[in-house]
Amino acid sequence: MTDLVAIARSLFAGGKGLLAADESVHTATTRLARYGISASAETRRQFRDLFIGAEGSERYLSGVILFSDSLLEKGNDKNLFTKSLSARGILPGVKVDQGTDPYPESPHERITNGLIGLSDRLEEYKKQGAVFTKWRAVFRIDGDTLPSAQSLHENMKRLASYAKEAQTAGLVPILEPEVLHEGKHGRTRARSVIGDALKTLFSMLHEHAIDRASIVLKTSMVLSGSESGKQDTPEEVAHDTLAVLMENVPPQIAGIVFLSGGQTPDQATDNLSAICRLSRTIERDRSAVAPWPLTFSYARALQEEALAVWMGKEENVLSARAAFLSRLAKVSSALHESN
Repeated sequence: MTDLVAIARSLFAGGKGLLAADESVHTATTRLARYGISASAETRRQFRDLFIGAEGSERYLSGVILFSDSLLEKGNDKNLFTKSLSARGILPGVKVDQGTDPYPESPHERITNGLIGLSDRLEEYKKQGAVFTKWRAVFRIDGDTLPSAQSLHENMKRLASYAKEAQTAGLVPILEPEVLHEGKHGRTRARSVIGDALKTLFSMLHEHAIDRASIVLKTSMVLSGSESGKQDTPEEVAHDTLAVLMENVPPQIAGIVFLSGGQTPDQATDNLSAICRLSRTIERDRSAVAPWPLTFSYARALQEEALAVWMGKEENVLSARAAFLSRLAKVSSALHESN
């Protein structure tokens, strides 16, 4: 497992983070439509290339999570995306789950699929250049009833099974138990649900004898629901997020990356900055109670401003990439801003 540990830790090196460019065909189509861009295989490839091909992003990115189809796609420079990234010192990774379906035991919840044939796919992804992987489970908060204990248990069981398969294949697993921002819930309820999710996840990882040192946790920040009418301050988000992580995440894991989860680019940047500042305060004052490295794994929060400039037009690529690099610089600086 030594190589896997080194790869996992390298994702946190040098104050860098991850670009989540693993949108499915449906998600990419929907995102492009928001900017009036008609979706086709070619426009989706151009969408990927806009970000993957941005020279200078290697100053801020340690890795990029790709959709599986993108492992075999080429950029405008005629090089495979994986080779282009590797040549600039950015590690290529891949989303390996196959999306969600309604959970039969609770139709208002979702269950993530992808375990069937996973070992063969992992072997193929590794040959295609991926060195790390990601699996996402998703949970919606609805009052005091959802997510259900059954949904948490089954989704976390599948996350653990995936992690075992990935480690066996020689690929770093990123485990993403996302608690959705959408909803009317308050921050206290979000903290409770994220805590339950993490507790269940690490219990399952223990049962499956997962090597903690080579796993990366991708987690939601603790936020009030988007329909709650409450706008949390960065300090509130930082306090509750670090508290729930310290209560439930063992110190042995390689590190924690945060998803932006529907936050605006500025919110995702400001909240990450507050979390990292508080983490350093805790380390100084309480003997490294926050023991894991922290960074970002953002999609929309890094992409939105660039897409608004690009609008699918070739003549806007350079300006759009400049907007992307500008946001990357802000998010990266949030990792190490002083108090």
